[in-house]
Amino acid sequence: MPELIGPTVRAHSAWLEAHDDWGPGIHEDGFGIHPSDEVRSPAGFAAWVARLDAERAGGAVYRWIVEDGRVLGGIALRLGDADLVRRAGHIGYGVRPSARGRGLGTWALGRMLDEARAAGLDRVRLVCAADNTASARTIERNGGVLEGVPGTGAARYRIDLGPTPGAGPR
Repeated sequence: MPELIGPTVRAHSAWLEAHDDWGPGIHEDGFGIHPSDEVRSPAGFAAWVARLDAERAGGAVYRWIVEDGRVLGGIALRLGDADLVRRAGHIGYGVRPSARGRGLGTWALGRMLDEARAAGLDRVRLVCAADNTASARTIERNGGVLEGVPGTGAARYRIDLGPTPGAGPR
């Protein structure tokens, strides 16, 4: 059974295995990795994990999708940086290629929507490449409504969250 965990240095080798599954480059959505992050060495990885933890104060929440000690993907909830939210949405996620097709993205997005509700959001925006049908299905399975595909080639969705289950009326 998968679980969402916060970034941890204890998962360094498992994270590197997932990183290698994606192939060369920095393109794992949901991990908050920057081109300047050096993640191969234990010290570099620890510095990256510390940066992710520090970004929590600015409104970013990172979770890793983990099952049986393997890192299968990542998902991020962005609350603070309005420009980043406008460009990339409130939530970004990625599932490593060898773990795709199992519904992990749909499951993880549902859990992160719960965190967005708990943070007080009543609506989130998500963005995916217009030709990424798997990501579009993931968003739509969680209630996403397509708002448009501007000239950038990015599909923009919204999900209305409604009240937190069991919280009563607002």
